[in-house]
Amino acid sequence: MAIASRNPATGEVLAEFEALSEAEVKERIGRAAVAFELQRSRSIGQRAERVARAAELLEERAEELGRLMTLEMGKPIGAAVAEARKCALACRYYAENGARFLADERVETDARQSWIRYEPLGPVLAVMPWNFPFRQVFRFAAPALVAGNVGLLKHASNVPQCALAIEELLREAGFESDEFQTLLIGSDLVSTILDDPRVRAATLTGSTPAGAAVASTAGKRIKKTVLELGGSDPFIVMPSADLEAAVETAVSARTVNSGQSCIAAKRFIVHRDVYDRFEERFVARMAALRVGDPLDPETQVGPLATRQIRDEVHVQVEETLAAGGRLLLGGSIPEGAGNFYPPTVIADVPAESPAARDEVFGPVAALFRVEDREDALRIANATRFGLGSAVWTRDPEERDYFIAGIEAGLVFVNGMVASDPRLPFGGVKESGYGRELGAIGIREFVNVKTVWVGSDSHLEASTTE
Repeated sequence: MAIASRNPATGEVLAEFEALSEAEVKERIGRAAVAFELQRSRSIGQRAERVARAAELLEERAEELGRLMTLEMGKPIGAAVAEARKCALACRYYAENGARFLADERVETDARQSWIRYEPLGPVLAVMPWNFPFRQVFRFAAPALVAGNVGLLKHASNVPQCALAIEELLREAGFESDEFQTLLIGSDLVSTILDDPRVRAATLTGSTPAGAAVASTAGKRIKKTVLELGGSDPFIVMPSADLEAAVETAVSARTVNSGQSCIAAKRFIVHRDVYDRFEERFVARMAALRVGDPLDPETQVGPLATRQIRDEVHVQVEETLAAGGRLLLGGSIPEGAGNFYPPTVIADVPAESPAARDEVFGPVAALFRVEDREDALRIANATRFGLGSAVWTRDPEERDYFIAGIEAGLVFVNGMVASDPRLPFGGVKESGYGRELGAIGIREFVNVKTVWVGSDSHLEASTTE
């Protein structure tokens, strides 16, 4: 089976690769198991040095790597270059803090000594998505490698060149060739990898069905998993908000990565007192966005990654309109080459329509008019997802009400939801479990070992005798 790299702006096939066979995958797993013994024997300082070198390479090659991302999955070039640089931040963060996060922790008990020790698990499978083809991988790789694990990357099949570039970069940073391996395979071999006892854990960023499949297979083998899945993030605007800042951020939050982000704001829940003003300004700014060639630095919205994704988004829009939604902007597939979809805004969104119920992975915004904060919270939580959320208010009591009440892994007040290597990242409900980033992230794939040392008085007595 061939794995193809295709330019989503033109449809041009950029490169093709032959997928690994099952036998080749098993041989790669064996090499990873051997490499783990070397990797775990290094000090955290030695591993951190390599990850720090990876940060340097990412910064040095940000323009080159950004262009690769843009060509392969359509991300606007400015965002792609910024993504490479953000990967460097994550690498540097764990290079500088990993030893502290994994240091032995003394605990006072009735033992002579007791402490908590953190040890690596072994080969970890990472099933990664195409939408942030570098950042998602490095959010896993940087902490996992500093902790002493080795990585097996099953990247999305439409970004094979990004996958291979990451492997090569880590090799140049000093990791042995088998300590981080890219496996060019289809999803059909993921269960084979998870069934192998030499693979000790898995992490997946992707759709809820994909996460459920990986969790089910890993669970049968009693293997640790971390899942970062879909989202239908609420963006709540209350009367006390800075409306101009809220509108400006709302546009960016909905169209980040051309709308293809799990933590993109998707449902805009606006209090009736400011709704009309918000709608007017929001629609005007969405209409003014520049859609086009993602290699053009002026482009703000590029093509969607695949034709299938573009078509699925359009079906969701049509079904929402058929259910009673009111189209304010966009909503039609443009003529010409590429997987483009225009910025789209729908108001009066019915509760059971796709734009309210499901994740829409494109530049489509759903607007909701609400009566009060209780109504806003009810709609915000009326979803099976629970990843990110944003609240715009200058009322301290209102702020605390939403922070406590929103069912999500992330709550941002008067700001745009984003990942930060210093803070844990992840969701609840069907948005997944476990956390990436922060101190918690590096401890997801370690053995948290309790050590208890009793009195050695009997040894002292034997010595005296």
